[in-house]
Amino acid sequence: MKDQLLARIDSKRADLIDLTRALVQIPSVNPPGDGYQACCDLLSRRLKQRGFDVSYHRAEGTPGDSERYPRINLVATRPGARSGPCVHFNSHIDVVEPGVGWSYDPFGAEQVGSRIYGRGTCDMKGGLAASIIAIEALIEIAPDHPGTIEISGTADEETGGFGGVAYLAGIGLLAAPRVDHVIIPEPLNKDRICLGHRGVWWTEIETHGRIAHGSMPFLGDCAVRHMQAVMAEFESTLFPYLATKTTTMPVVPDGAKQSTLNINSIHGGLGEQFDGLPSPLVPDSCRMVIDRRFLIEEAIEDVKAEVKSLLDGLTKSRRGFTYHLNDLFEVIPTMTDQNAPVVRAVHSAVEEVLGQQPTYVVSPGTYDQKHFDRIGLLKDCIAYGPGILDLAHQVDEYVDIVDMLDSAKVMALACANLLGVER
Repeated sequence: MKDQLLARIDSKRADLIDLTRALVQIPSVNPPGDGYQACCDLLSRRLKQRGFDVSYHRAEGTPGDSERYPRINLVATRPGARSGPCVHFNSHIDVVEPGVGWSYDPFGAEQVGSRIYGRGTCDMKGGLAASIIAIEALIEIAPDHPGTIEISGTADEETGGFGGVAYLAGIGLLAAPRVDHVIIPEPLNKDRICLGHRGVWWTEIETHGRIAHGSMPFLGDCAVRHMQAVMAEFESTLFPYLATKTTTMPVVPDGAKQSTLNINSIHGGLGEQFDGLPSPLVPDSCRMVIDRRFLIEEAIEDVKAEVKSLLDGLTKSRRGFTYHLNDLFEVIPTMTDQNAPVVRAVHSAVEEVLGQQPTYVVSPGTYDQKHFDRIGLLKDCIAYGPGILDLAHQVDEYVDIVDMLDSAKVMALACANLLGVER
């Protein structure tokens, strides 16, 4: 069966290219959330022809959902000939904006040699297409497979996944015990298995001041100067402290093996959405958004306390300093055990297809595994798929066709293993 399955995938090379190009040519940019309906319709037409039961699920009320930009998700299910586990392949259908500086049309899906260029080729429509080709080949070779095979196309991963996997996990669709094993074809390189990700805490810090005429700043209190004091404390105290925190998690790249903090944005004083000169005012508010990535060895309470302690110290040492914290987003680190069934199945398949042992890695940023884990209580979940991680969100993003074929072979063999298909 193995040789037949791998040969069948090779025979689908042209189909894989066409499917990838068709998906990339739908500009499902998020934000705002364009093209979700079109992506789901493309997948629905194809998967229904292959015997899948298809359902749509709009995540009403989630961030960004509106009548103009509905958060639409697709779940396709194919029951087998007899009982067995449910193996689920989950891919997000949203992509980030293309930006400027492309050598190719970002939504043209142009094939150049063995590469397909375009926004979302790598992250992660190439992985979605590869998983579909993998499962179609398996169904053709083993139509009477046990268990259940599922494929989902979900919204909003690029903006947190709350209108996608989080919603579906919350209503029990992408959750234990309904689903047993999950593979997310994110672009982690075809010889690597991603076990999980670091944690994240986004918060907005606001410093307060007192408005006054800009020619008489001594009559006011500049909130931007108060924020500068926060940044000075970050530079002298917090950044050096975070650099001492390291992890046993196999995070890539090496720089992410320590705790990090990024200053995402700073806004103080008058806005910039006007023509002409600004009025002379002392700013009475300044807001900074920080993006703190933390390790499995750290507790979220301690992560927050580090920043709060620094700010509380400034209220005592700096005249007139007051602040407000507004938490925006938090995710606890997650890491699947290397002995979990899905890890063992993909490990064995990588050895068979590539002739080498895979490397275990952990992502520096989060992806939808967080929702399978924390909401769906589904621990047997990894990311594995084609594409080079460093190309995600870059100009001239591409996916290699051979990498997609190899990844499809790995996913097909791993799925057969997990379902118990006779080899």
